[in-house]
Amino acid sequence: MVSLGSIFNIGSASSSLACLLVLSAGTVSAATPPTFSRDIAPLVYEHCAPCHHEGGIGPFPLISYSDVHKHANQIVAVTSRRYMPPWPPEPGYGDFAGSRRLSDSQIRLIADWVKAGQPEGNSREIPPAPRFTSEWQLGPPDLVLRMPQPFVMLAAGKDVFRNFIVPTGLHETKYISALELRLSNPRVVHHANVVLDRTRSLRRRDGEDGHPGFPGMDVITEAAPNDFDPDSHFLFWKPGTVLRREPADMSWRLDPETDLVLNLHLQSTGKTESVQAEIGLYFSPHPPTRFPMLIQLEHDGAIDIPPGARGFSVTDALRLPVDVNVLAIYPHAHYLGKLVEAWATLPDGSRKWLIRIPDWDINWQAVYDYRKPVFLPKGTNVEMRITYDNSSLNPRNPSNPPKRVKAGNLSTDEMGHVWLQLLPVPDASDEDPRLDLQEAVMRRRLEKYPGDFLAFYNLAALLQLRGKIDQAIALYQDALRIEPRNATAHNSLGSALLIKNDLSAAAAQFHAALDAEPTYVNARYNLAHTLAIEGDLAGAAAEYKQFLAAKPDDAEAEAALGAVYFKLGRHADALACFREAARLNPKDADVEANLGTLLAISGNLPDAIQAYERALAINPNHQAARLNLQKARAALAAKRN
Repeated sequence: MVSLGSIFNIGSASSSLACLLVLSAGTVSAATPPTFSRDIAPLVYEHCAPCHHEGGIGPFPLISYSDVHKHANQIVAVTSRRYMPPWPPEPGYGDFAGSRRLSDSQIRLIADWVKAGQPEGNSREIPPAPRFTSEWQLGPPDLVLRMPQPFVMLAAGKDVFRNFIVPTGLHETKYISALELRLSNPRVVHHANVVLDRTRSLRRRDGEDGHPGFPGMDVITEAAPNDFDPDSHFLFWKPGTVLRREPADMSWRLDPETDLVLNLHLQSTGKTESVQAEIGLYFSPHPPTRFPMLIQLEHDGAIDIPPGARGFSVTDALRLPVDVNVLAIYPHAHYLGKLVEAWATLPDGSRKWLIRIPDWDINWQAVYDYRKPVFLPKGTNVEMRITYDNSSLNPRNPSNPPKRVKAGNLSTDEMGHVWLQLLPVPDASDEDPRLDLQEAVMRRRLEKYPGDFLAFYNLAALLQLRGKIDQAIALYQDALRIEPRNATAHNSLGSALLIKNDLSAAAAQFHAALDAEPTYVNARYNLAHTLAIEGDLAGAAAEYKQFLAAKPDDAEAEAALGAVYFKLGRHADALACFREAARLNPKDADVEANLGTLLAISGNLPDAIQAYERALAINPNHQAARLNLQKARAALAAKRN
């Protein structure tokens, strides 16, 4: 999963008014001025109160008549200049669902009510006030996960970027329609992302510096073999995030072997604080049939804004290799961002706007869903331009006097990203069209950053998945020239060499990975597997044993060690391994069949027969189990006779 970058708090107790929305305003004659009870309360309750209530992100409640009366002039001021409700996109540059932009007549209705003296009207006409809960926004989750332990944030210091491994405890695959984060202390959390680690490759880093989790903003995970599962949904939290469930056909997969990695951007408050997080998961009854993908337009490497510059811009573009529908867009910049633009240049040269934000405000950023998907044909260029104001005329400039600003993760640094959620249109081929998108994204990244390790590595992994092994090997080697001791790259290069049956070279790469990270269990398993193929059975057994010491619940490794012991003639040890493998994974027909064979060799024919029968119950077409079952039954009958 890629990082979404810095996401800033919405609102402040001193100057912001969150989510003041109204839907429609009827015409009100001068003889019947609007009243709170009849005209204003329904609008406030539905569209202001969700943020403006006790415990909400609004700086004050707007529930009772007295609440609204107290802030009436402020409400008129912020709505008349369209500061409220917060809706930065400019009209006509993208048609978004849930638009909160007020019409002129709606703004006049609020102003007329205040001008008329803010009459309350008949209190019996006031609709029931909404009730809010501090519990889960979407109701009780199907599964609640917690950080293993709280993290302590010191009273002072720089921003902290920290990652926490959250095991799921699942025993079967689930499909997720929504994810919700709850934080025990949101004051210290700037934003949070959730990354899926489908191979549990990051567990080895947990606690590496003596504290819970591990540091870093950009998290690299390893893909499972032959599994392409790119970032597909916006899995992040920021103050005021409005949650919704995904459509039933667009959930995302969560396997038992997957860890959730909670990526937190933390900021000091002036005193020592601790934070604990809960993740609520909502299950979908059906697997997805539509598979979106997130792509990022950015050029942070070009951000170097001189002090005083008012028109500094960065741009990026990507040519789409397939037809797509754009489902949503998420722009992101920091305090110096001024103008955000994204558009599509179609193959015929025409332009289709995706979004335009003429007055970027970091406090009001969001994912914008299109009312209808935006179709873009193959060959379209999707483009973005973000313009910055690093002058003293920018009221949001955090530096006075202005200073030189470059790209970075801190809030005083800058970023310039536009994320698009794309749904590729399937073509006549059977190949996943997202593979073409991912390749285009990585090749574009290498055009911008020729020395980028991550781009080389990701492109290599993609080409390996597509069966282009020689190209993948060359790209892994390019990546390792940039980061010679990157254990993940050594392990992946070893896996590609193993496919080529270059066993000695593969083993050397796995050794290099373990030299860089001795606790890297995936590399140790791969080394054991390679040594077993080479015929170094004693070496393979030693590596499998070390692997199992670190990961004792791995049924596949137990079975692999059992196979090595069998080849060494250590049948009793092999039998013990297959018994454990069958206990760990009672649904593996091969394990049960091999267990039956070892039981038969040991002379325990009744138990061997039961093992073969279990194998056939799992897989009725398991020919070896069927044949050996017949032999075992015949041998037992002969023995009894």
